[in-house]
Amino acid sequence: MQYLLAIYSEEKAAESMPREQMTEVVNAYMGYTKEQLGGYYLIDVSDLDAALSWAARCPAARYGTVEVRPIWVM
Repeated sequence: MQYLLAIYSEEKAAESMPREQMTEVVNAYMGYTKEQLGGYYLIDVSDLDAALSWAARCPAARYGTVEVRPIWVM
C-alpha cells in the first residue's frame, strides 16, 4: 500500500541553523533516499506501521512534522 509523507517545517529554523548542522541535515536526506522532490515522498510499504517507521527516520522529523496519509488507488 502506498503512503504519502508530507513534510512541514519552519523555514526560519533552517535559516538560523549553523552551517555544520545544515550540512548534517543535507547528508541525512541524501542517505534517506536517492531521489527527492522537496515537499513529500510517496512510499510503497506493507502497512501503516512501516509508513510510520519511515516517517520517523525522515530527516525533517528532527525539526518539523511529517504527516502520513494513505493513498487510495482508484
